[in-house]
Amino acid sequence: MEIEFLYFKNCPNYIEVRRNLIEAARKLGLTTFIKDIDEINRTRNVLFLCTQNSCRSQMAEGFARKLLDERFEIFSAGTIPSSVNPRAIKVMKEIGIDISNHYSKSVEILLHLPFEYVITVCDRARESCPNFTGVVKNRLHWNFEDPAEVSGTEEIVMRIFRKVRDLIKNRVSNFVSSNL
Repeated sequence: MEIEFLYFKNCPNYIEVRRNLIEAARKLGLTTFIKDIDEINRTRNVLFLCTQNSCRSQMAEGFARKLLDERFEIFSAGTIPSSVNPRAIKVMKEIGIDISNHYSKSVEILLHLPFEYVITVCDRARESCPNFTGVVKNRLHWNFEDPAEVSGTEEIVMRIFRKVRDLIKNRVSNFVSSNL
């Protein structure tokens, strides 16, 4: 009998599903399957958190996914999620990183996961972070201007989006080289 492992770690009831799968695997004598599940749990989870999960945390997730290897699982979420800002998608695409398949998520769906790092990228999310009840080894705070709040011509707004993108890129790059 061959069983293909389905990766569902973002599932809101992941722990319950995992428990049921392990129980079923034990009954079938599939110890390799159980080891595979346990290996996934040893990945190092990193969460980028902001208020709406629309710009800064999405860009940070995009950079981290590009820079980190398979030992890391990268997430982004918001305390009050909305939708991914099209300008964030555009400025990331300009430098070859596609975040068009990202979607805005509530931090609530990730509380069941342990995190090596939770990195807030705005002051509003930082204020909400004490409410983050998940298991966290390291909390970091990087405050970036919210490009979505900038008003002006499209040229001015895009210039700010690119500036924030580049600041996030540098911060994520430095984080990866000095911490991981």
